[in-house]
Amino acid sequence: MYQRDTLRILAIGNSFSQDAVEQYLHELSEAAGKTIVIGNMYIGGAQLSLHWENAQGDKAVYSYRKIDADGAKRTYEHTSIRAALRDEQWDYVSLQQVSSLSGHFESYIEPLSKLHRYIDSITAGNVKYIWHQTWAYAPTSKHDGFANYNHDQQTMYTAIMDASAKVRNLIPIDLLIPSGTAIQNARTSFIGDDLTRDGFHLDLQIGRFVAACTWFESLYGQPAPVDSYRPEKVSEGEAEVAREAAHAAVNQPFAITEIDWARQ
Repeated sequence: MYQRDTLRILAIGNSFSQDAVEQYLHELSEAAGKTIVIGNMYIGGAQLSLHWENAQGDKAVYSYRKIDADGAKRTYEHTSIRAALRDEQWDYVSLQQVSSLSGHFESYIEPLSKLHRYIDSITAGNVKYIWHQTWAYAPTSKHDGFANYNHDQQTMYTAIMDASAKVRNLIPIDLLIPSGTAIQNARTSFIGDDLTRDGFHLDLQIGRFVAACTWFESLYGQPAPVDSYRPEKVSEGEAEVAREAAHAAVNQPFAITEIDWARQ
């Protein structure tokens, strides 16, 4: 049965959307007494142009990871974007660029506009759009794409900010989720300037929790309830950093806020 008080989010992304929405966001929502359905259309390393190619050809090549309202997680392999869009009455569809091109706005232009038109054609224009602003790599990252930013975290962060600020010039974005700024905010704290597990994917605990807190506050307009829920391996201090970093990013999505108190 369709429940009107349930928020339904579909991400069309890659491992960075996996990092952001497949863990902890449902648990935070549940802790706040909110009901959410989360879908993630996953292909590792997928860029916008590949999503457009797959949509245009109606290719059933995605791993569709879905978290139902009750928290049950299911994976449907060999799924097309069309099939996923029709699976639920989604409130939001989230789009993002692959991390190595996330600071190159020219890579957004053609595929993002075409994807938007395609999604509207399937949903009759009844969904709102999220732009998921991704994060810069760790300073020591060995990712080949880091060369696009002179192997410099601040250069990559600045490029992502410039590009993500222009997305609304291409398609109607209803909600920007500033995960990139939240991660950069958290990097000013005692946690340090990495927050990844391999130089680019988020740390499985605090890194992913920062992203989840950012999604929560962006969606619901209130700080994440970290007093009620935090991952087992995330300390109280780290959870406070996650909440503060997310809150500051939602308020200032294109500028870094130092989390000074967390140094004490």
